[in-house]
Amino acid sequence: MAAQTERVANEPVAHEIFQALADDTRLRCLMLLSTHGELCVCELVHALELSQPKISRHLKLLRDAGVLADRRERIWVYYRIREQLPAWIGDVINSTWQANAQREPFISDTQRLATMADRPGDRCPG
Repeated sequence: MAAQTERVANEPVAHEIFQALADDTRLRCLMLLSTHGELCVCELVHALELSQPKISRHLKLLRDAGVLADRRERIWVYYRIREQLPAWIGDVINSTWQANAQREPFISDTQRLATMADRPGDRCPG
C-alpha cells in the first residue's frame, strides 16, 4: 500500500494540480497557454494587465505543480504546458478551455494579446 501512495518522480499530484488551477490568475495564464502553445512572460503580462513579478510568481507555482515547463532564451523566459502530463490533467485543461474560451475574462485576455505590439520573436519589449 505504501508504494501506491508514494509520488512517482515528476508526476503531478492531483491536489497540487487543483490547487494550482483554483487561482484566477493561474487559470487565465493556463488558458492562454492552451491556445497559443508557448508564451513569453512579457506576453502574459500584457494580456492579463498584471505586473511581471505577479505573473512570474504564478507561473512558478504552475511549474512547481508540474503543469508547466519553461525555457530561457537570453534574458526572457517562455512557458508552455508540459508535454508529459498524465492524460487526465490534459483532459481537465482541455475541458476547461472548451467550456470557458468564449467567456470573460478569457476573451479579453486573448484580444489584448492579439493587439500586443512587438510580440516576441527575437525579443520582448523592454
